[in-house]
Amino acid sequence: MRYSVQNIRNVCLLGHGGSGKTALAESLLYMTGAIDRMGKASDGNTVCDYDPEEIKRQISISMAVAPLEFKGCKINVLDTPGSFDFSGEVMEALRAADAAIIVCSAKDGISVGLEKAWKYCEERNMPRFIYISKTDEENADYNATFDALRAKYGNKIAPVVVPIWDEDKKIIGIIDVMNKRAYEMRDGKREEIEIPEGKEDVVTQFNDALKESVAETSEAFMDKFFSGEDFTYAEMIQGLRQGVRELSLFPVLCGSAVNTMGSLMLLDYISELLPTPMEGNYHKATRQDGETEEFVVSPGGVPTAFVFKTVADQYGKYSYVKVLSGVIKPNMSLVNATTGETEKLGRIYIMRGKKATETDELGVGDIGAIGKMEKVRTGDTLCDPRKVVALKQIPFAEPCYSVAIAPKTKGQDDKVAQGLYRLNEEDPSFSVVNNAETHQMVLYAAGDIQVDVLVSKLKSRFNVEAELKAPRVPYREKIRKTVQKQGRHKKQTGGSGQFGDVWVRFEPNPEEEQMVFAEEVFGGSVPKNFFPAVEKGLREACVHGPLAGYPVVNLKAVLYDGSYHPVDSSEIAFKTAAQLAYKAAMPEANPVLLEPVGELKVVVPDSYMGDVIGDLNKRRGRVMGMNPTGDGEQEIEAEVPMAEMTSYAIDLRAMTQSRGSYTFHFVRYEDCPPAAQEKAIAAAKAMADE
Repeated sequence: MRYSVQNIRNVCLLGHGGSGKTALAESLLYMTGAIDRMGKASDGNTVCDYDPEEIKRQISISMAVAPLEFKGCKINVLDTPGSFDFSGEVMEALRAADAAIIVCSAKDGISVGLEKAWKYCEERNMPRFIYISKTDEENADYNATFDALRAKYGNKIAPVVVPIWDEDKKIIGIIDVMNKRAYEMRDGKREEIEIPEGKEDVVTQFNDALKESVAETSEAFMDKFFSGEDFTYAEMIQGLRQGVRELSLFPVLCGSAVNTMGSLMLLDYISELLPTPMEGNYHKATRQDGETEEFVVSPGGVPTAFVFKTVADQYGKYSYVKVLSGVIKPNMSLVNATTGETEKLGRIYIMRGKKATETDELGVGDIGAIGKMEKVRTGDTLCDPRKVVALKQIPFAEPCYSVAIAPKTKGQDDKVAQGLYRLNEEDPSFSVVNNAETHQMVLYAAGDIQVDVLVSKLKSRFNVEAELKAPRVPYREKIRKTVQKQGRHKKQTGGSGQFGDVWVRFEPNPEEEQMVFAEEVFGGSVPKNFFPAVEKGLREACVHGPLAGYPVVNLKAVLYDGSYHPVDSSEIAFKTAAQLAYKAAMPEANPVLLEPVGELKVVVPDSYMGDVIGDLNKRRGRVMGMNPTGDGEQEIEAEVPMAEMTSYAIDLRAMTQSRGSYTFHFVRYEDCPPAAQEKAIAAAKAMADE
């Protein structure tokens, strides 16, 4: 069945890990008859957590789509992971959603996950509700959570429900403030009850506050409010809807997903107050001529769909799309604006968790998946050849946590690389780099849990076991003194022998990183045809320095004398002689280790500044400056040796309760201090002995 764009709502569930997002999605599906029994994350049978890794760990790892139908509306619920290692999945959901429900537990109050979710919505001007979950559990405190939200985000936080408590302070029912009706759950069904004594005043107070908010949305409403007239139900809805869209109102609801209390009221408010896809996310598109324009979501336009997620598992490859214009159908030919290639669409499905239901079309504003689109990747825009536009890519955070990954069984490097490539199609938030210098495959991710999940998936899906190590630091070596040495290679082995004799001067050369070769030979003591062999020998030798076997840089080698034998001299002999001169000269040329230093930018709340700067000093970092970002946070700029940054992603999380974020980029090489040099040389020797 195709829904008109006015009857579609795309809503993502955001919040801290363990706040109850997946349980809420399950409860909404159950209350609308989309499923006939409610699953539990602890039993591994929920609709949204279907991946074997999610079942094993009992946490959400990837975003899942759970469509449901309610009062003629199609609501696409996007359940997201709360763990910060999987924030890439949250970015995908935010791109597809038009509004958010931030879930916070009545037991935990304001968590870091809630703060981050709020920030994501603020950056996108996204309308949002707050849903206070787990209100019927031990140690739940709805009032404390609500008061904390009001204190932090101000009077825009508007309660649209009032809880009903029993003697043990447990919530047993809720009152709808707007309609002044009370409900409780009996045997899984919602039943209306009388408003309990003593609650009328609170309900009236909150109802008046809502009316005041409605009055502020238009002059006509303001006049009506001040003349003492009551708003009709339609006017209340219209005013609240406008307040939600203009971000002057953030309704707060509550409930318990486990016993489905509050779920129907939440669905009522989703369908009545949240924006349609036409009113939702603001899209920017780049035309073929490079100009950027606003993209208008329209039912009558030519077909355009944005690929916001890719799933490539044992069930096949699905490209999840949100249709932003027109209608898409199977076998339709659309242009991939990213690659310029024409793609013929495969079968189209409506996804509910892992269950795929085939459909013959997908209308504007709706979310579905296209099967077997091998060349299509996350972030691509599929559009009609008559209007080719590329929508902005999803802003994944730069992965900063790095580990070296290698197969446990030798010879399976290709298998690991291939597996990671396939997993990267699904999760573009990590990256893999083959470091030619350290001969390691380095995996860059958001944190250790994401890496752990990737290693598990390599084993379960691609049957290859991988092991992790700390990435090697690509040190360099240089000399600080000029030294000249002879290299003489003489070998007699019956028949023609081998003879090469060179004198080479080795000088520091700070201007050039690559070795510079020069010759000052007089009188033909070394024939010209052997110069290339000498240079080749020296270049090969430079790959291994005298201290720890790292490449030697900033070196000038001058061939200034030598001798040769008319019969026994050969290119190989002169190449070997040059290498002997290098080996003799280097230890005497006052060699020093150079370490890579990077520019670090850390964004942290003001309260953590002291701890973070103290930690940077321990890492031999130099703080270059601090810039306030204007929202109670500071950006610290520093230069830190790369060797000290291996565990920084994990350490910064621990120091700032996951509130800090950073980027780190290589800038230059610097002389290594003696203590750090000794440590690096010892580590290199230990590695060579392995």
